[in-house]
Amino acid sequence: MQRGHYIEASNTAYFRHDYDSEHADMRRLYEQAKLDQWNAATDIDWEQPLEGDGGLIADDLVDIYGTKFWDRLSDDERIELNHRVARWRLTTLMHGEHGAMLVCSQMVENVVGQDAKLFQASQVVDEARHNEVLHRYIALRLGGETYPLAGNVQEIFDTLLGTSAWYLKTIGLQLVAETFAVSLFRMLGESSKDPVLRQVCRRILQDEARHMGFGMLSLPAVVSEASASERREMEDFAVWALNRTLRGIFPLGAYEDMGFDKSEIEEIRLMRRERAAGGDETGFRKFFRRDLHQGLVRNLTKVGVLTPRMHPDLAALGIALEAA
Repeated sequence: MQRGHYIEASNTAYFRHDYDSEHADMRRLYEQAKLDQWNAATDIDWEQPLEGDGGLIADDLVDIYGTKFWDRLSDDERIELNHRVARWRLTTLMHGEHGAMLVCSQMVENVVGQDAKLFQASQVVDEARHNEVLHRYIALRLGGETYPLAGNVQEIFDTLLGTSAWYLKTIGLQLVAETFAVSLFRMLGESSKDPVLRQVCRRILQDEARHMGFGMLSLPAVVSEASASERREMEDFAVWALNRTLRGIFPLGAYEDMGFDKSEIEEIRLMRRERAAGGDETGFRKFFRRDLHQGLVRNLTKVGVLTPRMHPDLAALGIALEAA
């Protein structure tokens, strides 16, 4: 049975009658996209053997690593949990890449510039390839089993797909969701035990750098020309996207599948929050959080969306303005 859901969306399409290039930097971004294409089926060495103890991600990316819960697991159970957490993370990213493909397909319609349309068409292909390569990895390394679409991820993409303004889609996707994904792929690319996963992440990062470039090139003019009410709308949308992206990310299904009960899972949640708040996270997690916060502050500032009005919201999320 096919799994999925429908989203009511109203998208305004702009059909150009003039196809001359009018944005040199955006055209260069599109030309680079054509040069950077790769094939998920043939450009990854899928035959590479798994190294080490059989784990896929660094053990310190598993919340309970180094705790009493970890200590009570056998070696085989630790590898199984490592795989389940990896499956949960990669499933979430796979769903996100599918959502990004749908959002970008809408943006091909409603951006006005010819160069922007061409670039967004190339990004549709990129996101399709990312969705494919992650699905292929899960099939080949994790037996094909996936986790359901998480509620916060569904809310993010349902909202982005139901939003008609291309600049709000860009703020939510390229400036927030993809900045999060870039930091996560970068961390996995540096820390994974699996050479195939490291290769997958590095290939995806090659594309994601261009995707954020679209926001850097397209948004500043829109922000600078916006009315006061439009600015507030952009700021509020950015804060909403930040909250949905940064809160509620927890591999509940992985712990349930390993037999942890509700009270144990709640204790793990609390321990995770306390570690993050106290700066007592493991090395790779600290790297991820610092990289993510720096990227968010830098990108939101560059396009002009980050204003003093948003400072309390960022502080509530633990994002320091000095992060950039």
